[in-house]
Amino acid sequence: VQLQASGGGLVQAGGSLRLSCADSRRIVRINVMGWYRQAPGKQRELVAQSSSGGNTRYADSVKGRFTISRDNAKNTVALQMNSLKPEDSAVYYCYASLNTGSNFWGQGTLVTVSS
Repeated sequence: VQLQASGGGLVQAGGSLRLSCADSRRIVRINVMGWYRQAPGKQRELVAQSSSGGNTRYADSVKGRFTISRDNAKNTVALQMNSLKPEDSAVYYCYASLNTGSNFWGQGTLVTVSS
């Protein structure tokens, strides 16, 4: 698994961004794909994840604003972020978890929301 994320940037509060992540190797079947984020001085936290069966999970702070979508065949995952707030500013990391328990991380993409 080799994850490549894109789509971060600078946006004003209330705006939208879409993050994308793809497994460039597409060799193995991925169980869970999702996004974590880490703001300066804070721990990395789960934002959203999607299982291969379609189950999704969101952090309470993003429910109703963010939507995760996934293409199992292409090993891609996207995060549509609407109504962004300054507190959403962070480095967002794509991750993938296999049935074997192995986890993989993308390089991180910076999201900055200005007030």
